[in-house]
Amino acid sequence: MSLTLDEVRRIAALARLRLSPEEERTFAGQLSAILDHVAQLAELDVSGVEPMTHALAEGVPSRPDEVRPGLPPEEALANAPAREGTFFVVPRIIE
Repeated sequence: MSLTLDEVRRIAALARLRLSPEEERTFAGQLSAILDHVAQLAELDVSGVEPMTHALAEGVPSRPDEVRPGLPPEEALANAPAREGTFFVVPRIIE
């Protein structure tokens, strides 16, 4: 699957990335190669493979549930694109 430059720009915008025209062309090729590889994987016959929820047969190792200190609000919000007081401001998704 070959991505167009417009699709790369859309993906970059969703990821909040600013790409130069050269980077757009580079990423178009790289992302297209990744999608081609995924398409090859989709062609594999996995009908005899049992579905699994984890790569390890033993499952996820557990640890004790203990309280740990969190980040101070200023540090947590340091890179936030928008904030209001000590809260992240995010686009409304539910009407």
